[in-house]
Amino acid sequence: MSDALINSLAAAVEARPDDPTLRLHLAELLVAAGRGAEAIGHAAQVLAREPGNTAAQHLMGRALGGAAPAVHNPVSPQAEPTATAPPAPPTGTPGPSPDASPKPAGKPGAGIDWAAMEEQFGDVVPPRFARDGEPDPVRGDDDRAFDVERSTVTLADVGGMAEVKKRLEVSFLGPLRNPKLRSLFGKSLRGGLLLYGPPGCGKTFLARAIAGEMGAAFVSLSITDVLNMWIGSSERNLHDLFESARGHAPCVLFLDEIDALGHKRSQLQSSMRTVVNQLLTELDGVDGGNDGVFVLAATNAPWDVDSALRRPGRLDRTVLVLPPDRPARAAILEYHLRDRPVAGIDLGAVADATEHHSGADLAHVCETAAEYAMRDSIATGEIRMINQADMLAAAKEVRPSTDAWFSTARNVAMFANESGEYDDLAAYLKKRKIR
Repeated sequence: MSDALINSLAAAVEARPDDPTLRLHLAELLVAAGRGAEAIGHAAQVLAREPGNTAAQHLMGRALGGAAPAVHNPVSPQAEPTATAPPAPPTGTPGPSPDASPKPAGKPGAGIDWAAMEEQFGDVVPPRFARDGEPDPVRGDDDRAFDVERSTVTLADVGGMAEVKKRLEVSFLGPLRNPKLRSLFGKSLRGGLLLYGPPGCGKTFLARAIAGEMGAAFVSLSITDVLNMWIGSSERNLHDLFESARGHAPCVLFLDEIDALGHKRSQLQSSMRTVVNQLLTELDGVDGGNDGVFVLAATNAPWDVDSALRRPGRLDRTVLVLPPDRPARAAILEYHLRDRPVAGIDLGAVADATEHHSGADLAHVCETAAEYAMRDSIATGEIRMINQADMLAAAKEVRPSTDAWFSTARNVAMFANESGEYDDLAAYLKKRKIR
């Protein structure tokens, strides 16, 4: 009866997520049912909107107390060994014979019929060894298999980045949504976009959001998916990747750390230069059309990328992904605090105290503040919420990781910007007064 009521209330809360009374009633039932871990999330959402809600604070304390696992001390002097009956065998599985005598201990796995085990669990666990003439259970026979995803995030889930979104609308999304205008202006769906900026600022998340916005497939590639010690294998892996993307068009193909895969050929050995040449060939679509394949690449060091990769028709458009602005920082902080016990958090004040922090830095701020509250709870024996003092202390402790990147980027923007490709970076550095 209680489970049915909880399920009904959960459906009602999903329909009316902003109703605190309904959400607290559901949390109360969850705590009473011993499901404190689920109640914590509901109480936290109420406290995020109403930090002074005493009913929510009381429920949070009860939920946290009930969710803590019991501590077992195996060396306690009062503890006495208790005989534990062996678990009963599953239904349909023969158990040990009553008159079976104990077998002597031997090597691990001795006496196990591995062939029977593989036959029984073959649909769950792949075989231990690939036999001659059989395809590799992981890689397949000849073709490599790449994970093709369907992204569930969109640009609406990306906080801030107004200029980046505007550039993406012109480059990709606008032509896709308006096929007649695309045809009129002769705009091709082929294209490549290079995202660059300091680490931890959401370049990968932005690529997934673009795929979700387009309703396109998403294929992500890192250098470990391509490089192989055998001659010619790396080039083949790269070709297989592009073929997979072409077969799932429209598709967003994301090349992470493109500076490692497409480094300047003048600084590479001959074996790696052929990989860069293969990448150029695939971007040109010589062997297969790239219509409907949107190539997004990300790097922290665009100045190390081979110049041929940035010529027209390849990764010819560049977007600078900067640290989140104030509204984006507040949204990121709220996201990372959504399931934590918080009270009285002023997101605006914390956002002001975390200027120049990356998204990864902000996640670390929330983690550090949670550690402060947990440390005090352990020391006093009383559960307390994460408060504003914790967040500000964490913001002071966690320094922006972007400063080191901007120190390097400053030299590039000042002394290696002859073609004007880093004008947006130079403008940002001037705005921040980094000279």
